[in-house]
Amino acid sequence: MKKRNELDTNYTWDLTALYKTKEEWEIDLQEIEKLANSITQNKGRIISSAQDLYENLTNMDTLGIKLERAASYARMAFDVNMGDSINKHNYEKIDNVITKISDKLAFFEPELLLLDPSVLKEYIDEIPDLSVYSFMFEKLFAQKDHILSTTEEEILTRLDSLGSSFNKIYDDITVNDLIFPEIENEKREKIIANEVNYRKMLTSYDRSLRESFFKGLLATYGSHINSLTSATYGNLKYRLFVAKTRNYRSSREMSLKNNHIPIEVYDTLIKTVRSNVHQLQRYFALRQKTLGYSDLHFYDLFVPLMKDINYNYTFEEAQDIVLKALNILGDDYQLVLKEAFSKRWIDVYPNKGKVPGAYANGIYNLHPYSLLNFTGTLEDLFTMAHELGHVMHSYYSNKNQPYVDSNYVIFTAEVASTVNEYLLYRYLLNKAATKEETAYLLSMHLDSIRSTLFRQTFFADFEAQMHQLLEEEKPVTPDTLCTTYKKLYELYHGPQFVIDEELTYEWARIPHFYNSFYVYQYATGISAAIALAKKITTGEPDALANYLNFLLQGGSDYPINLLQQAGVDMSTSEPIIAALQDFSETLDQLETAL
Repeated sequence: MKKRNELDTNYTWDLTALYKTKEEWEIDLQEIEKLANSITQNKGRIISSAQDLYENLTNMDTLGIKLERAASYARMAFDVNMGDSINKHNYEKIDNVITKISDKLAFFEPELLLLDPSVLKEYIDEIPDLSVYSFMFEKLFAQKDHILSTTEEEILTRLDSLGSSFNKIYDDITVNDLIFPEIENEKREKIIANEVNYRKMLTSYDRSLRESFFKGLLATYGSHINSLTSATYGNLKYRLFVAKTRNYRSSREMSLKNNHIPIEVYDTLIKTVRSNVHQLQRYFALRQKTLGYSDLHFYDLFVPLMKDINYNYTFEEAQDIVLKALNILGDDYQLVLKEAFSKRWIDVYPNKGKVPGAYANGIYNLHPYSLLNFTGTLEDLFTMAHELGHVMHSYYSNKNQPYVDSNYVIFTAEVASTVNEYLLYRYLLNKAATKEETAYLLSMHLDSIRSTLFRQTFFADFEAQMHQLLEEEKPVTPDTLCTTYKKLYELYHGPQFVIDEELTYEWARIPHFYNSFYVYQYATGISAAIALAKKITTGEPDALANYLNFLLQGGSDYPINLLQQAGVDMSTSEPIIAALQDFSETLDQLETAL
């Protein structure tokens, strides 16, 4: 794997758009602290008049925009070269700045809550520009029972850094401390059994290679299972402490209520998917039969069912395909995508010390960025389309919403990314030249639903049980977590699926568990996305206009409402059932094609 300085800069993101030099970043940090101090001096006078309220809220916006830019610069530099001591120092420095500022400004929300809604209305009548904060106040007043006194808020703010340290511990263990083994491929070439090679190795037709890779990867996590359990336990305890302190009944209630998501949405997802695991198991039976195996293991779930179909792309080829597949979303959408490719918004290839996976990062008053680890596989092609969905959502939201309403929540974010994936799938399926290629793409779509709807619901199920263990004061040990995980595999995957010992360690490699009750939104997201994408591809009246309007709405309303306006009601089980029906129908098509 190449070192960072060995990469062609055309395939790395250009952070000079944020700051031309590190010195500029340092100067901005000083300005950020000055602005924070200025706001702090107004403590006790935030809501004393309409003018005071307006000035302090706009100053907070300016602070947020500056802090977002400075934090993004440090984080992204660190993420592409985590072994660099300067990058790590800067990342820790901005984290300390954020903690200090959050501590200073902990009084702000409690003081805003002293404002009576009727007085707010009078202030808006006096200064109409204050109306831009109406939805912010609506959400704030709804959380009134969970906002504490200024002193208590200051204490919780200081604890934020402690809470986030469990994620940092996970990162240090998995990126810097774990030593993944080398295995040999069919050409006797050395391959590191790590996350970067995960998808490529598990799609190999060499079953013994897949098994070696799978066991080597997960056994490495298993070798640190005690440390990883301790990090997980610390994170669970911290989340529960904050939830109880804020007068929530559970960590789950706190996480969902912050986005105005009813608990029933989470429970309905798990109940509906659990009731349909027979469809997943039916697919496993077909996969086992087609592959000609006497049994089925986890490392058999990714290998293509059809051989001799070569999907391997250069980045330029992948770029061209994504542009064509998303052409249905309109000319403006295309122009922005082309700018993302040409202006170095994307960090493309893996390098030594780069964080695994992929993400997008929206930055107000600039443009979004995306991190990839592109190796040329079909999966990488879909990951690119996925992350560009986030990029475009951020671009439209930031361009059309005031800062206070620009940040959309994950519940809606995963819709934009998954719509792109579905459109890419339909484009490739329509271009399929042979029956074999059609079967390949059908099975790929099934795997997408398997990994997003079934698998993320599986994770959500496990996560809920992890938190429940702590809430019921039951032991949270490596054995407890591994046993719980194994039982869920038995439930979702059925009695014919072989559960290797290494698979019970899999939960320890899932970073999203450190962002509590996050993963379920992938499952709800694909359900909403399939519904919206089908409306667009079938030419339903106003479907495209409603979807594009959804993208530019950002966080200007509750996510359930935004999706209803776009054309899908996630407060019901209907979208989930529809996605499961799509899975069943695709499975029927695949059985016919095979």
